Amino acid sequence: MMNISRFPWLKVLLYVVLTLYAVITLVPFLWALSASFKPLSEIFSGDLNFLPQNFTLDNYRQIFIQEPLFWRWFFNSVIIAVSVTVLNLLFNSMAGYALARLSFVGKHFWFFLILALLAVPTQITLIPTFLILKAIGWLNSYQGMIVPGMVNATFIFMMRQFFVNFPRELEEAAQLDGLSTWGIFRRIVLPLAKPALAAQAVFVFMSSWNNFLLPVVILFDPEMFTLPLGLNSFKGQYISYWNYIMAASMVFTLPALGIYAFFNRYFIQGTTFTGGKG
Repeated sequence: MMNISRFPWLKVLLYVVLTLYAVITLVPFLWALSASFKPLSEIFSGDLNFLPQNFTLDNYRQIFIQEPLFWRWFFNSVIIAVSVTVLNLLFNSMAGYALARLSFVGKHFWFFLILALLAVPTQITLIPTFLILKAIGWLNSYQGMIVPGMVNATFIFMMRQFFVNFPRELEEAAQLDGLSTWGIFRRIVLPLAKPALAAQAVFVFMSSWNNFLLPVVILFDPEMFTLPLGLNSFKGQYISYWNYIMAASMVFTLPALGIYAFFNRYFIQGTTFTGGKG
């Protein structure tokens, strides 16, 4: 790898590119934040002013107080995203550890099947998921939203790669102390896998929190809507209330930012630890 410290101009160029990328990324967010404090007429005026000319809190008042289902949508999203994240952390870690450390019949078959699943787009599974949930009576329910997403082939593979590089000496020492396989996994492996678990938690939570395709297919009762589906109700055939959409979107981003901030100290370390040898 080239050492950019030997070429100061490359370092300057890198910072310029990263700064431009940061600006390009932040500008839409800042505009949305500004629009959340504007009346609808000012948004439709077409002016590109970042500071609201007619500052108002009516948009937030509308979604928090006058929209009766907003808090129900928020509650639904929290329940589903947290449940999916916790179940993924448990089952993906267990599957990854089994593929990395345990010997069982069909181990290589299951590993290559998981690799094959990585090439299957999520959209292809929507219709089979709908038919299965309909057959067992789980449409328009929490379990219908949680169970299909409680494992993920991508993160099984990621955890497997982490555990492949996990020091065997720690597990062997734990075996000498009389711990079972489950005891080693729970007491030794999981506590030391915090970087990988944190990275997985951030990705899984954000994916579930932002999920729109599955809710739009299996949820039809407005009281069961998640926030992405609920926000879509502010868009009508003839008019879209972008002021309300922008205000709700700002509230919508806060839990994802909170999860990232909470796991930040582990996140970068986790995304670099899950490569390694296969």
